[in-house]
Amino acid sequence: MLVKIEEIRDTGLQVKKEMSLESLEAALEGSSFRPLEPLAVSASLRKVSGGVLLEGRFTSRVVAECKRCLTESKLELPVSFTLNLVPESLARGEGLVDEDEEDEEKKDKGTGESGGSFALDDADAEVFDGKVIDLEPIVREQVLLALPMNTVCREECKGLCMKCGQNLNDKACGCDMTFVDPRLAALKNIKLKG
Repeated sequence: MLVKIEEIRDTGLQVKKEMSLESLEAALEGSSFRPLEPLAVSASLRKVSGGVLLEGRFTSRVVAECKRCLTESKLELPVSFTLNLVPESLARGEGLVDEDEEDEEKKDKGTGESGGSFALDDADAEVFDGKVIDLEPIVREQVLLALPMNTVCREECKGLCMKCGQNLNDKACGCDMTFVDPRLAALKNIKLKG
């Protein structure tokens, strides 16, 4: 999913790229989500202020287990994003890339002691080599950001019975659902004099 900078004209560049199912599976590895189909990405690139403004759109179709009833749920995640892509040479001049960053990381050695900071305007900026933009890592990141924290098959999902494990969406199980905290069970035996 590479785009060369010289392909971007003054009027901009519209591209349609596809991320393969294998690449999506690799991106989602370790999560509870699986892709259903390859990803069709529509992107618009324009040269602005020495960098490139990237506006992209895609819809990711994934499947995951419902957190309440454990049935398979299909999700459609529409994503649109805008990023400011800054060439590495320009980023060093603006302070987006710290030239001593590698030295600091060597000193830090993973202790978490060094503090990172960036300007709020730089939060949507990505650095690239200045000649070629690789859209795949950008799209991969946007797919991961679009995933929900918890997946439910439907909002009114009743889940599973805590005692017998019956899926309560299919039928009621008839279990006694009164719950007494065992730490407080001894309080039932206290008799108050009045």
